[in-house]
Amino acid sequence: MSEKPARPNKTLAYSGMSPTKVQQLEVDDNGQGQRIDNFLKSRLKGVPKSLIYRIIRKGEVRVNGKRIKPDYKLKVADSIRVPPLRLSQEKPLEPGESLLAVLQKAVLFEDEDILVINKPSGLAVHRGSGVSISVIDALRSLYAGQYLELVHRLDKGTSGCLLLARNARALKFLQDDFRERATEKDYHALIHGLWPEPLHLVSAGLQRSAEKHGQRKVFISQDGKQALTRFSVLEHYHSHSLVLAQPQTGRTHQIRVHAGFAGFPLCGDEKYSSREQMKSLKVLGIKRLCLHAAALCFRHPRNAQAMQMRAPYDASFSAAIQALAAQGR
Repeated sequence: MSEKPARPNKTLAYSGMSPTKVQQLEVDDNGQGQRIDNFLKSRLKGVPKSLIYRIIRKGEVRVNGKRIKPDYKLKVADSIRVPPLRLSQEKPLEPGESLLAVLQKAVLFEDEDILVINKPSGLAVHRGSGVSISVIDALRSLYAGQYLELVHRLDKGTSGCLLLARNARALKFLQDDFRERATEKDYHALIHGLWPEPLHLVSAGLQRSAEKHGQRKVFISQDGKQALTRFSVLEHYHSHSLVLAQPQTGRTHQIRVHAGFAGFPLCGDEKYSSREQMKSLKVLGIKRLCLHAAALCFRHPRNAQAMQMRAPYDASFSAAIQALAAQGR
């Protein structure tokens, strides 16, 4: 059974404050080794990243009375001066009770070091352009006053296993493992077409396009970053397939772009499938990106014990499978 969120503490560094006057923050064990820019981004709720970089660049943020660069790594007992910040008068949206209830039910595992949830499809993991409420915002509201950071990310439309750290030591351990590819990720994806049984590996470089209107696409490029995805067939339907995708690298939109490159775009993928394919699915009531992070294997940061988390399909993914399986009967 999962524990209930602990009662909020009053540690200034994790209060999510947006100061309107000079603030002095003292670094504790959770801030040890963290970059100053990342520290401020996670502590100053509602403050745009551009403003944080601006006040660092102008020398308005001081550590132990001295100017620092964005990549300065904090030490325990460092004293950080944060200047008054002029923010929009518009208050950030607070997560509603219904969303908080959904996320409470989505908890797969938690202890003093980690939190694993079955992320709902359609909810962005972090705030950005056009996103007012995110998973991390809502969870920080649910676990008010506590340290909570994303270890990795899932696309907005993707459901399934999402891992978060509950202290800085756990965050560093887990992110190092992700970086060293010491974790295993299993995704289930519904795709257009019948995936050929012999096709087990897609290897193609990926390059991100410039961001436009808050949106970014990824394309195949020889000059892009190396990316490798293993695929295998789980089920063939009339004109679609359910496949297992195991990314061996962690690139943005990797599974989606590699599947499309192989000629089998993901169902419900507005970025990388055609209008005709999207229309054909809407007739069947399928309106979501059909990608689910089904399992995540990693080492526990406390004792390096192997952990395997599995996330069951949500109602929309199960309904999509049933709708595609029913075709051609």
